[in-house]
Amino acid sequence: MNATADAAGIQHLRAADPVLADIIARHGPDGLSERREGGQREHYGALVRAIVGQQLSTKAAAAIYRRLADRFGGREPTPQEILDDDPDELRSVGLSRAKVSFLRSLAEHVLDGSLELESLDELPDDQVITELTAVKGLGVWTAHMFLIFHLERPDVLAVGDLGIRRAMMIAYELPELPTPATMEQIAAPWRPHRTLACRYLWRSLQNEPDPV
Repeated sequence: MNATADAAGIQHLRAADPVLADIIARHGPDGLSERREGGQREHYGALVRAIVGQQLSTKAAAAIYRRLADRFGGREPTPQEILDDDPDELRSVGLSRAKVSFLRSLAEHVLDGSLELESLDELPDDQVITELTAVKGLGVWTAHMFLIFHLERPDVLAVGDLGIRRAMMIAYELPELPTPATMEQIAAPWRPHRTLACRYLWRSLQNEPDPV
């Protein structure tokens, strides 16, 4: 996201929601930190890293990804290389059996053309989600993270993200973690800048104690 878009989004969010206005005032308009380790310029590489990193800390995911890359000469494997490799050998880098099957499903979808990576830039958000979730192991949460951090779409509400749910519960003084429907209702005034709002909600958790 560029600075001009962020400035317009911040102005909108401040006017639309006093709770978010308070969060923005506390954390400031600059220095929003990303939660995900990035670096992939290609869609395929971003999805490989997303699968590797599912349900892992950033540090653990990075270590396994490096071992996977080392297995292929210091680079990410191509779809054909994933399918040609022995699944048990792939597991030796630290991947679970399920994640190996997810990587193979991604490779198959790319090679047979059922997932046209080049078209994702042009598709609306809901269609990107549909295309990605057709791949085994790519759920809605992963699709939302891809939209937010890789495609940098401006109006994504990550309803399945535990961090966003917890931040909303704290900020809006809810008795429990909100449901997707409640999140959609709260976030309605944020449109078309819900991605920026999510980034501020993630930031608001940085000084919060971990749940017991």
